[in-house]
Amino acid sequence: MSLGVFERGALPRWTRVRQRLDDLAIDDIGAAVAAQFQRPEIARTIEPGMKVALTGGSRGIDRIAEVLAAAVREVKHRGAEPFIIPAMGSHGGATAEGQTALLAEYGITPEAMGCPITSSMEAVHLGDVENGVPVWFDKNAYTQADATIPVGRVKPHTDFHGPVESGLMKMIAIGLGKQKGADVFHGRGFAEFHHLIPAVAQLSLSKVTIPFGLALVEDGHSRCSLIEAVPAAQIWDREQELLQIARERMPRLPGDLIDVLIIDAIGKDISGIGADTNVINRYYDGPSPFKPRIQRLIIRDLTRDTEGNASGLGLGDVALRQAVNKVNFHYTYMNCVTAKTPEGARVPLTVDTDREALSIALACCLQTEVEQARIARIRDTKHLDEFWASEPWLPELLATGRVEPLCDPQPIAFDDGGMFCN
Repeated sequence: MSLGVFERGALPRWTRVRQRLDDLAIDDIGAAVAAQFQRPEIARTIEPGMKVALTGGSRGIDRIAEVLAAAVREVKHRGAEPFIIPAMGSHGGATAEGQTALLAEYGITPEAMGCPITSSMEAVHLGDVENGVPVWFDKNAYTQADATIPVGRVKPHTDFHGPVESGLMKMIAIGLGKQKGADVFHGRGFAEFHHLIPAVAQLSLSKVTIPFGLALVEDGHSRCSLIEAVPAAQIWDREQELLQIARERMPRLPGDLIDVLIIDAIGKDISGIGADTNVINRYYDGPSPFKPRIQRLIIRDLTRDTEGNASGLGLGDVALRQAVNKVNFHYTYMNCVTAKTPEGARVPLTVDTDREALSIALACCLQTEVEQARIARIRDTKHLDEFWASEPWLPELLATGRVEPLCDPQPIAFDDGGMFCN
């Protein structure tokens, strides 16, 4: 396909740049976890002989296997018997086997953790909140554990905003609710999440022994930068504070406007919606009011760890065929049906090469001269420390004082197959 857009003006050159982001990564995960378990108000909640369930999620959390292995060691050190349960709603094809396999992808196996992994999609009905909304909880945790410890990353959510978003309360309300809980929530719509998550989590906390949660916050390089054991009675208040910390530390793109954003890969290990909407500032129904405003979005591929789950592909305007050909429709459809967002599985304009994709994306931009186009290319929305930026955009980036060029400007070049050479 050739739209001739490049013939109307030469493409601008681009430069590899580095952006200064919060760099607060914890060096010794095991020591950080141990320090939290040693706090007196935490240590006394785990007694010898107790069976303790720890949750394992599926969002590509930094060094999650190290965190869980350290937590298992601390539970054992206190004479209790730990086991791990998947707490990921409908992920992994909404099957026990699929969720176990998904945990294994992150290095969470019985051998590596030193404890059993007990996976089931069965859930117990704990009661109802708000107009008969049922509350579900993992059956294995409910029937086999004396205590359940949710382990989760606190961060801004991609689909809604509220006092708490992704974090311990969501892990309790939806992750531990299994597919049934996830389906109930999404059936109410994201507009209800901001008040429904606290209500469901609080009911679960009143019915199940959850002594504390282990909260994780990542820095601007998507590295674990904070680990905190939050007592159950403090989760609601403390998680709001942790969310603000996470929002301040998370990576973002600089500037006011990007004409074309090229994303090398999207996936569930990057974001629940494939690409973090807090970075691309758009949702299925259009742009958000935040900056930078992005006119057109190209999706080049899917990550390996997403295993074909292409939920979020519908955020793009143009996609490469190599991405579309990797879609596992069962995983993607199950995810999108559970989330009540079928638009997430919509397939953008699909082409074979980078040259075609960029040509179409630029042709779809408004009030943009090709030679002056602001073009960015990123690895994914979790890794924004280095990226490609077109020369017309560079003065604005350098003016922020947070961006430095890593090379001289060079042409946006393609190989004989029409793929980027850079």
